[in-house]
Amino acid sequence: MALVPMKLILDEAMKGGYGVGAYNVNNMEQIQGIMAAAQKTKSPVIIQASRGALKYSNFTYLKHLMMAAIEENPDIPIAMHLDHGDNIESVKKSISLGFSSVMIDASSHDFDENVRITKEVVDYAHKLGVTVEAELGTLGGIEEDIKGDVKLTDPEQVEEFVRRTGVDALAIAIGTSHGAYKFKSTPKLAIELVGEIKKRVPNTALVMHGSSSVPAELRDKINKYGGNMPNAMGVPVDSIQKAIKQGISKINVDTDSRMAMTGAVRQVLVESPEKFDPRDYLGPGREAIAELVASKMIAFGTAGHAGDYSAKTLEDMKGEYGV
Repeated sequence: MALVPMKLILDEAMKGGYGVGAYNVNNMEQIQGIMAAAQKTKSPVIIQASRGALKYSNFTYLKHLMMAAIEENPDIPIAMHLDHGDNIESVKKSISLGFSSVMIDASSHDFDENVRITKEVVDYAHKLGVTVEAELGTLGGIEEDIKGDVKLTDPEQVEEFVRRTGVDALAIAIGTSHGAYKFKSTPKLAIELVGEIKKRVPNTALVMHGSSSVPAELRDKINKYGGNMPNAMGVPVDSIQKAIKQGISKINVDTDSRMAMTGAVRQVLVESPEKFDPRDYLGPGREAIAELVASKMIAFGTAGHAGDYSAKTLEDMKGEYGV
C-alpha cells in the first residue's frame, strides 16, 4: 500500500465521514514525528511540501526523506502532496520527484483564468494517475510567499469550476487564513458554506486550508523559553470538527507541528544549555510532533482507518484514480 494517490485517501474519508490531516514537512524529524503518530493511531496520512520547502531542501533531499517514510511504513496509506503549486512547471517538477498529488493554486486570477490553468494541470496530472487539488476563493494571512485577503468561496461558481476543470479536490475559503495569527478576537468561520458547497459537488473532496489550531499551551511554552508570539490565535478544533461533519475531507495543518518542535527545542536549550548535539534537542522536537499529530488524527476521526484500503500500489491505481 504505502504511496497512493491522494484521491484514494479522500474518497475513503468521504465514505467514512472523517477528515484527513495534511502536514507540511521540511526535515527528517518532522516526517518521523508525523509517521510515528500515523503508526500509533493507524491513520492514513498526507505529507505535503510547499514550493519553499522543496527549494530549501534542494528538492532531492526532501523527496528521499518522504520516500523513506513510505518504505518504513508499508501498512500506512500515504499521499505525497505538493502544497500551493503556482504553475504547470512546479507541478511537473513535483510529479517527476514522485509526488502522488499536486495542488495548483490559481486563485489569485479571475475565474476563467483559474479554470484554464487548473484544467491544464488536470489534463497533465491525470494521465499519470496523480490527484489534483485547486482553490476557489482566497485565504488571508501570510504563509511563505503566499499573501492575500480573505475572499469567501462563491457557491454559485463551484459546480461550474469542478465541471470545467475535472479537479479531484477543492480548497474552499470559509474565513480561515495562513500563518499563526489568524484572528484578533473570537474566530468567526462560515461553516455553513461547507454544507452548501458539498451539496453542489457531492463527489468532490473539499479542503480546509489555514486550519492550524495554534494551541495556547504551545504558544505559552515557546514564550516561556524565550519566544515572542503574542496573541497568536488559530482555528478551534471544534470548528474543524463541525466543518468535517459538513463535508470537509482534507485539513491542512502545519503551524501547530512547527510550534510543537520549536517549543521542545527551546526548552532543551534553555534548561540544558550544556547540550550541543542536535540529537539532544531535535529528538524531543520529533516526539512533540508525534504527540501533537496523534491528537489531530484522533480529533479528525482519522484514527483506525489505515486498514480500510485494499492492498494496491500506486502503479495499480493509475488507471483507476486520476483519469
